[in-house]
Formats: sequence, C-alpha cells, structure tokens
Amino acid sequence: MNAVPRELSAHAPRPASRESAVVIGGGIVGICCALYLQRGGFAVTLIDPAAPGDSTAKWSCGQMAVGEVIPLSKPGILLKIPGWLMDRKGPLALRPGALPGIVPWFVRFLMSARHAKIVEIAQSLATLTHDVYADYAPLLDACDDKTLLGDSPILEVFDNASALVHEAPHLALRESLGFRAQRLNAKDIGDLEPALAGKFAHGLMFDDWRAVKDTMGFLAALTDSFIAQGGRRVQTEARRIDESAGQATGVTLASGERIAARHVVVAAGTGARRFFDALGVRVPLEGIAGYQAVVADPGVEIRHSIIYADGGFCFTPMTRGLQIGGTIEFAGRNAKPDFRRADIILEKAKRVLPDMRTSQVEYGVGYRPFLPDTKPVIDRSRRLSNVYMAFGHGQLGLTLGATTGRLIADMAAGRATRQNLEPFSAYRFS
Repeated sequence: MNAVPRELSAHAPRPASRESAVVIGGGIVGICCALYLQRGGFAVTLIDPAAPGDSTAKWSCGQMAVGEVIPLSKPGILLKIPGWLMDRKGPLALRPGALPGIVPWFVRFLMSARHAKIVEIAQSLATLTHDVYADYAPLLDACDDKTLLGDSPILEVFDNASALVHEAPHLALRESLGFRAQRLNAKDIGDLEPALAGKFAHGLMFDDWRAVKDTMGFLAALTDSFIAQGGRRVQTEARRIDESAGQATGVTLASGERIAARHVVVAAGTGARRFFDALGVRVPLEGIAGYQAVVADPGVEIRHSIIYADGGFCFTPMTRGLQIGGTIEFAGRNAKPDFRRADIILEKAKRVLPDMRTSQVEYGVGYRPFLPDTKPVIDRSRRLSNVYMAFGHGQLGLTLGATTGRLIADMAAGRATRQNLEPFSAYRFS
C-alpha cells in the first residue's frame, strides 16, 4: 500500500487529439480531480512539490465522514471555544500573533452559527456526501490494492450522557438527511473495543462511515494508479497560471518550464491563495493546523477509528501504526509547527490507553484549508473560464475528494453536474 509510485515524471505518449489538463495540487482532492479528468479522456499533468502521499490528508484521521455535514460553527462548539482557548492543553489553540489576521475569518464563522444557516449548510454538504462511495468506487477498482478502504464503521465515545443530549439536535438533523447513528452503551463499547471496556458508557456507531487503512498509502496508491494509466506527475511548484484573451493557456513551473494546457484545475489547498488574483476571487481561506501522532508499535489493539468527543481527538488504526490526532491550532500564515500540540494528544491518549507503548512515535501536522462556512469551493473562474477551483474542504478533503473530482471533470467536459454547485461558489463571499 505504501509502494513508491512508478516513474513520476514519465508518462505514456498521448494522442494529439486528446485535450490537455493541468491539475495544481497533488493532495487527495487534486489526485481525484486528475483521475476523473483522466477517466474522461483528458491528457493530465499533475503538479505538486511534495512526494505522493505527503499531503494534508496524510495527517488526518482517515475517515470517510459521510455524515459530518454539520458545520464547525455549531452552537455546541462555539460555547466550548472560550474555555478551550484558556486551556493550554485544550483541543483548540490560538497563537496571539495570529489574532489580527484571523478576526475577519471569525466574524464570518460566527455568521454561520445561526440555526437556519446550519441547516442550509448541512443540506448542501449532504448532497455531496451521499455520493462518496459511488464516486470512489471506480478510482479504487483501478488500484492494485483492493483493501485501501476498511469495512468497519466509526465509533464515537462520550464521557457522560449530557454530551449526547447536547448532540441530539445535530444527530436529528443528520438523520433527517439520511445518515444513521446507533446508540451504544458500556457493554456495546466493550464488545466492539475491548481496550475501552469499562471506560465509556455512552457512545455512537456510524454505520455508514468508514476509514482508510492508511492515509499516506491511500494517496500514494491513487497516484500510482494515475501514473500507470498514462498520467504525468511533476514534483515541483506551480508559480503562475499563464493566460491570453480571458483563457488560461497553461502553467509556469518554478523552474521556468511552461506546461501548455486547455484546462487548469486549482486544487492546492491553502496554496490556492497564490492564484486568487489570476482567478479573480477573494476567498477567506485559512489554514488551520491539525496535529497528529503516529505510534508505530502501540502494543494495544484498536479495531475501529474512534472519535473521543470530549477529549477532542480520535484514534485510527493504520498499517503504519495507531494514528492519534484532532487538536487544532490557529497559528497564522507561515508559522512554524508547534509539536507540543502533538505531545498533548499523546498525553491524553495515554490516559485512555495507559498500556500503550510510545517508544516509536512520529509527529506530523496538516494545514486544513478551511472556509468559515465549512463548505468547499467547487467552481469555475469567471475571469478565466477554463480554470476550475477545488479547494477549502477543511476536514472533509478525504471524504469529498472523489466527488469533487467527478464534478470538476464534468465541468471541464461541458456536462451538467449532478449536484447544484451554487452553494459551493467561490463568489459567495463577495
């Protein structure tokens, strides 16, 4: 699953009649866009400075969170934020230097906390998440490894019953949109996860959620498939989108090399900001740091990906170890990671799993590209009509990667999209 992709810069000869496309960004959204364009008959070049698999999604809990449609601004979270910010070990941190730059983002974030707005956002996201497995199916079928996506549901555990009471309205909204949740008691939790027996008496099981076997391996396998099918991956930075007469003509790389293209997709996460002037958009896109710790030989068995709601983190068993993460930080642009946040996660995890061995630990951080209303941008540039935007997926990048790829390929091919994309317009913030 972690196999190194085949020759990254090599690609099969392309028929001259095929339309060309360049995708900027090789993370989960970018590779899915590239694969769907490739499936549609485009000759695709993928550009990313990092190695395959080394992206924001690598440092995530690896969940296909199909029912995670309630925006981050839900009232329960808003009430907790002041306490978290005062607690150095809380699941949310704000560096003082980041405050001036983040205030406008937070104002928009608070505007998304009204009940009517929450319902509207949830309904819009649900139109995308209902297609997640169907959209991933052809991409995963083309991969050599047929076990990339696990078949176990996701669990969520709570310290007490009151947390479930607070979650009840959001659970009801999820269920009204077709997403299932099964209540768990102490015995249920112990039977499903013996390592947690006697520690939690309240929980939920999300029957329609799944987790990947390994986030890095999942990304690498999709990239490997793209290369095997004739795609080209260039490991460098895209410096600018070239244009003429209201159309993109290609992309110029850091080396000065120019790649000509009939279509360009910007799927670069927080790196999309570099291209906003060319795209003609002003989008409040911020990178929120999410810290993770991977314990290579934990010595305890965890069978499911588990969200520990009150602790603010989750456990996910992966092929390279037990991945533990969830704490987030508003650090400001270009700030260096503070891996003391990962130490906090590990310390909390040890309280839940005191027998866990932590002699082999790898720390990582992913900068989640968040928009204040928690919805991504999936749109076409009005300034350059053959440039498409796919960024701002926040914590749903892995979940929505394939669905976004399908929608972008539909737009590039001139087909009507199955979903209404107006809620995901880049111009909704104007």
